Amino acid sequence: MDQPDAPPLCPLCDRPIPPGAPQSLHHLVPKLRGGKGGPTVLLHQICHNEIHATLSEAELARSYASIAALRAHPRLATFIAWVAIRPPDFHAKTAGGRRAWKSRR
Repeated sequence: MDQPDAPPLCPLCDRPIPPGAPQSLHHLVPKLRGGKGGPTVLLHQICHNEIHATLSEAELARSYASIAALRAHPRLATFIAWVAIRPPDFHAKTAGGRRAWKSRR
């Protein structure tokens, strides 16, 4: 059972999100792909950045609209293993930058 004062857990990396740590809401279905008003999850900012650096909005809407699907993606699984050993308030620039998928073939 959760403790009343325990910080929320990031559903992607399973680390706590302490107060003051960079964080943001992720729309499971992107707003521009019909997800406006749909379910959102609170993530560490670094986790959110990695999702959007890895997948296009079309891919997110089509195949990765759940935490389980995101966790199963090979690049995100590698990222999760890497970030899991970092402190809960850890933040760094995302390798490859946002929207790196546009330049990939």
